[in-house]
Order: sequence, then structure tokens, then C-alpha cells
Amino acid sequence: MRLRNLNTFVTVARLGSFHAAAQQLHATQPAISARINALEDELGTQLLIRDKTGTRLSPRGTQLLPYAEKLLAISQEMKQQVAEENPQKGTLRIGIADTLAHLWLSPLLKHWQEQHPLMSFELISDVTPTLIRQLKDYQLDLALMVADQISTPELVTEPLCSYPQYWVSAPQLLSGNRVNSIIDLSQYPILSFPRDTRPWDYLQQLFRSLDETPVFHTCSSVANLLALTLQGVGVALLPEPIIREALASGSLVELKVGEHPPKLAFCCSWRLDDDRILPRLLADGGREIMAG
Repeated sequence: MRLRNLNTFVTVARLGSFHAAAQQLHATQPAISARINALEDELGTQLLIRDKTGTRLSPRGTQLLPYAEKLLAISQEMKQQVAEENPQKGTLRIGIADTLAHLWLSPLLKHWQEQHPLMSFELISDVTPTLIRQLKDYQLDLALMVADQISTPELVTEPLCSYPQYWVSAPQLLSGNRVNSIIDLSQYPILSFPRDTRPWDYLQQLFRSLDETPVFHTCSSVANLLALTLQGVGVALLPEPIIREALASGSLVELKVGEHPPKLAFCCSWRLDDDRILPRLLADGGREIMAG
């Protein structure tokens, strides 16, 4: 597949005109048509529809466009990397969910430094709704965050990792009482991540059927949620890596209350219109570190 034909397709799609594309690419209109025809023949499908109303993408053309843009961006960055004697310089702004920062920030930053020694990294820890908003507003270049159930067309989003969750409590909070159901749980304060986050939404669904809603205390810091749970302030639903040591030492006990909670999934995300390959490379490095 020739990159020139892909570039021609992307240009026509963006400008909505074969004539305008020919002017921008300094080619004749028949040459532009020939490149599009060659690409369509190679893929075995129509990519552009031309009629009296103008030129528009076919359904298959709409499907191909983001992939063509990615291939062209990768090709351009590859050429720049090979041509430059020095590694990439600059600043990359990365948002990271507090849980991932608590578990992985140090190994992530060390890995990124080794791969990109002249890059500077601005790291921001926040909740997922804020990170999504900052990505869309061009305040971040990459976000590692809780996987959101709502699709965001402006962003490329790929799976990163996931962890089982457990209900836990300090033994002294229970005072020997047994907790076997959601009703039993609701008798204690519930420690939670902030409202409008995915963990918060899950807890709201979980307790919706009860006559009385339990008392909730929220905090955006997983380290503080863990500390509050250890001190017997309330019960909490926390990712397994966060509570592993406390469960092993007996500082926390697991509360088994019916169906096991769903895993807490994380994703990596960057803007669809970001032509650089660097956000993807950093995301891939993060996935490698977390899988190891």
C-alpha cells in the first residue's frame, strides 16, 4: 500500500474536493483520481462518493480514515527520528489516576526516562472525569486512568490493565460482627472514591435497592482511603494490589458479601488529532511495565 495514495485519500477526505486536493498536493486532478482508484482497487471497496452535492466519504472510507491518518503520522515521525541525530526533546503532560500513581509512578517514570532521556514529563494525578476533560482541552497529552463506560470520539482509548476489588475493613471496626450481605455493609460508613467516578457509580447501583442509603465518605487519594480503612473509619472497596500487604498481615480483613465486585479496569488515552507517535509509545511502555 503506497503512502502517497493514503496521503491523497486523507487530503481529499479533509478538503472534500478532488480539485482542492490536487492544488494542495501540486498534482493534476486526473492524477488524484488515479491514486484514489488505485487505493480502492487494492482494498476492494469504494472509499469516496462523488455526486452533484460534492465529494464525501463512503462508510468504508469513514472506517479507513483514522487508520490512514495514524499510518501517515507514524511514517512522518519515523522519518524525523531517523533524520535527527538527537533524541526527542520537549515536555509531555501526562495525567495518571491516583491508584496507578500509587502503584506504578516510580517504575513508569524511570522507564520513560530511559527511553526518552531528553524529554521532560509533567505528571498530574486526578480523577478520570477531570483527566478526560483536560485531554479534550489540550491540557494533557496522555492519560492513564480508570476505563470510562462512555465513549469519547475525540480520544483514542486502549485497555491498560485491570485489578480485582475486595471489600475490606479493619478488624476493630467490626467488633466481632459478621458481614455477609449488602445490608450488613450498609450499617457501616462506606469509604469511596469521589462522586461521578466509575467506582462511585458502581456503589450507587449496589446500594440502590436498600431502603436507607449508607453514609458515604469520599476521597480522591487511594493512599488516604487505605489509611482511613486501616484506622477503622469505615469499610471500603479497594483494588487488590493496594490492600495486598494489609490483608496478608491481618491489618485488614476481607468482607465477602455475595457476588464478587467487578474488576477495576484502567485504560490509556490520547487525542485522536495528535499526530505524534510518542503518546502511543509511552502508553505501550506503561502497559509493558504493568504487565511485568
